Amino acid sequence: MQSEEKRSLIPSEAHQRGDRKRSLGAVEYIERNYEPCDRLAIVVRNRLTGEITQRLASAEKIASPDFQAWLRHKNARGADIYISQNAFRSEARTRSKTNVDKIRHVYVDLDKNGEDALTTISDSLLVPEPSFVISTSPQKYQVIWKVADMALQAAETLQRAMVAEFGGDPAATDSSRVLRLPGFQNKKYQQDYPVEAHAGSDQTYTLSDFRIRADDRQSESRPLEARKNHGRKSAEMTQSERDWGYVKQQLSRGEAPERLVEALTFFRQDKSSPDYYARQTVSRAYVSVALGRGDKLIEIEQKVAQLATHQPHPATYARQTIAEMKSEKQTIGVETEQPGEDARVP
Repeated sequence: MQSEEKRSLIPSEAHQRGDRKRSLGAVEYIERNYEPCDRLAIVVRNRLTGEITQRLASAEKIASPDFQAWLRHKNARGADIYISQNAFRSEARTRSKTNVDKIRHVYVDLDKNGEDALTTISDSLLVPEPSFVISTSPQKYQVIWKVADMALQAAETLQRAMVAEFGGDPAATDSSRVLRLPGFQNKKYQQDYPVEAHAGSDQTYTLSDFRIRADDRQSESRPLEARKNHGRKSAEMTQSERDWGYVKQQLSRGEAPERLVEALTFFRQDKSSPDYYARQTVSRAYVSVALGRGDKLIEIEQKVAQLATHQPHPATYARQTIAEMKSEKQTIGVETEQPGEDARVP
């Protein structure tokens, strides 16, 4: 059941009225959100060194003093700390969607206009009060609902519907997603920001508690290219297709290709070669966008060759990709995955 009146979700306003308790530390947050035996993914990413470390372990082990000391050590030396929102199979060695065992949370990653979006969520009758609002940096929040008895596809469909309704990162809707772990510092910017979890409802929700449903708003919120889905229903879109649409959208808005490669490499650690996948996706998307806006061919070729360090002959790859995009009607959501076995967690 949803309450008739919701409290403000904006942490600063809530604190002024005494609506929120103190922010939770990492151990308390883990203990309140997961079962001790839940197998979770921890990702440690240092943007300065380029190092990305992933560990799969039980919630109990991650909350242990030794593991927490290791995370604090990494964070103090410039690494950001992330945790999976859902539990993986006991035998899982990779953070892939096929290995997701139990849906523990649904979420929206508010990466712009965060306070406006929080107000919209608070005023909405379509979703219940969130379990946690995580403040990651100024105007950026992660909104999380604890759930039970929810199928993977239903969770991802719900998350895409919430992105369409409230705004947020459309690429952050896969069930294998990692989000920032509260209790550590956000090292992304020149100034560190504490990642703070502000507790809301104690209830664990089911699908029936969410009145929002997948509808045409989802397709309207995506770039046109991402909607051309080979005749399949939107709920059947793959994460790679959503990545493709998102990258093209960001390139069209002027985002630097190198930054998209970095982001995609980080978020698609489920791929056998994340760097290959990211560079292949971004380089092809760049050609499509650059041709569409009429860039000079020599400039497109030079940029693609710079991006294509995953190819043995970058210049040849650039010319071939440009020729392909010019001669063929653009297809959407091409899987650009390097053959090979799944990457193993050390």
